[in-house]
Amino acid sequence: MISKVKNAMSSLVGGIIPHGHHQHHHHQQQQHGSAQNGGTDGQPPRFPYSRPEFLDLTPELLQYSTEHASRPVIALKRDSRLPWRTGYAEVINAGKSMLNEDQASCELLYIRKMSSKQQRCSMLQEDSGDTTGIPMHFWGVFDGHAGSGAALMASKLLQLIIRDRLCDVAHLLENQNNPPPICLTKNGSPFQAEAKKGACLDGEEQDGLLDEPRFHMEKDISVESLVMGIIETAFRQMDDLIEKEKESYSISGGCCALIVIHLLGKLYVANAGDSRAIIVRNNEVIPVSNEFTPESERQRLQYLGFLKPELLGNEFTHIEFPRRIQHSELGKKMLFRDHTMTGWAYKTIVEDDLKFPLIYGEGKKARVMATIGVTRGLGDHDLKVYNSNIHIKPFLSCCPEVKVYKISEHKHGSDDVLIMGSDGLWDVTTDRDVADAVSTFLSSREPNDPLRVNLHLIQLVCCFMQIFFMYSFTKLKSNHSVFASNFEIIQCNLD
Repeated sequence: MISKVKNAMSSLVGGIIPHGHHQHHHHQQQQHGSAQNGGTDGQPPRFPYSRPEFLDLTPELLQYSTEHASRPVIALKRDSRLPWRTGYAEVINAGKSMLNEDQASCELLYIRKMSSKQQRCSMLQEDSGDTTGIPMHFWGVFDGHAGSGAALMASKLLQLIIRDRLCDVAHLLENQNNPPPICLTKNGSPFQAEAKKGACLDGEEQDGLLDEPRFHMEKDISVESLVMGIIETAFRQMDDLIEKEKESYSISGGCCALIVIHLLGKLYVANAGDSRAIIVRNNEVIPVSNEFTPESERQRLQYLGFLKPELLGNEFTHIEFPRRIQHSELGKKMLFRDHTMTGWAYKTIVEDDLKFPLIYGEGKKARVMATIGVTRGLGDHDLKVYNSNIHIKPFLSCCPEVKVYKISEHKHGSDDVLIMGSDGLWDVTTDRDVADAVSTFLSSREPNDPLRVNLHLIQLVCCFMQIFFMYSFTKLKSNHSVFASNFEIIQCNLD
């Protein structure tokens, strides 16, 4: 453990490359780089392979970060400064893939109303230093699989898509107490359908119309719900963009996406995949996300297979059984459940029941079509069942679940934190264990220590040998954060 901590600390101050490691791996990286970056079809990558830009890795450190033998902990340099004093650390997985397929983002963006010309010019463009408007802090961890392309693209563009959509309604965000208008004109101003309708009537008829009782209802929509909907549609837009750009670029694999946005005093936590976010407040664990796996989404998947059996390719059945059925069991009764059931019942086994189940296995071994263990995320448009032409993408949703945490409604101390982690963290520990480790370490350090959260992040990475993304909010006027990716944690002091 001590040697791991020393290794981590050396990386924290800029990284020390042990002699003799990088030459050997350079050959491996050249061999596998085309599969990760350029693909086998000769198309250029949408973005070349890299680690998060805020790490500011030299080519040597980038190469060193892919070492599977030593698995170095890569962290922010001491003089690096991210929004909310965010810290970051990562370590590559133990041989699962040649390159680190996960990515992370940490940015401060600004929401402001733009003219139509400005909207056309600024679409998906990075901020040019203009700090006017409503600040939006963005943290994201993207747990990639089957290649790094989708995670890399999402880490660079998803936040820009969300920002652009929020800019469209910037004038509505400025007035949070007023519900957004139900209908907008092309230039974004409220559209009053009834007033327009009344304009064609003479004064007497219009007066009579106003006196008549109204038999239709209008739902009250909050600005908070508007922001949630924008985040949800941005995920779908991101997924569509990946599919579209695959026509011109090599964008490998897919990714789970877990993001946190701080906007107007609220945290918006959006999760598409099997990552998890919790808040530790006054030593109490508060879950702020749900995980989406073949088991948790069994009924949705089965219902889709029931509605569109052609998606199963005559190879799978949407019905679940406790185990595979033997041909000798035809005509007998066996326990089963379908999309309408949470419990189990008996049914007579028929020929169709001999097909492979749509969802097979349990726990971490559960798979959709014996292929993938997550049911939500971005990318995976080319994913097929092994040795077949059956596409799995129709069963994978890009839509996140969005939850809101209102910071101002709770009293927070300097040791209260938000923790975001991919499944790699929660596979080897529990919410309670992580919360206890965080609380124990933070309580032993001075609250104003700028390296406080980052040092704890290094310790956690060494303990779990995965990647963490953590940020703190000790006072919203001078917030600091720590954040990591690949088995990620975001930790935020919430005082």
